[in-house]
Amino acid sequence: MAILVHAVLDGIGTDQYDALNAQLQSTPDIFDGCLSHACVATDSGLEIFDVWESEEKMRAFADRMMPIAVGLGWPEGPEPRVVAVYNHWVPGAGG
Repeated sequence: MAILVHAVLDGIGTDQYDALNAQLQSTPDIFDGCLSHACVATDSGLEIFDVWESEEKMRAFADRMMPIAVGLGWPEGPEPRVVAVYNHWVPGAGG
């Protein structure tokens, strides 16, 4: 079952996000199971919205991503909100 992940990252800026994203992009298969991703800059930091094929795939990503993020100086923050997705589709993607 697909899930939506909403992470509120107070105190994290776009430069920190870009540095992490650059390392993740060069990590083979790290995004396996991610259906969509959006990062929103707010007055207090960032908010991340992801749709994953399953919680298992998201947890596998988090297990690989967090050591990289912590190595870049990111704090270990609160767990993101995870909810089941009732319906997910992408306009023009044929489904």
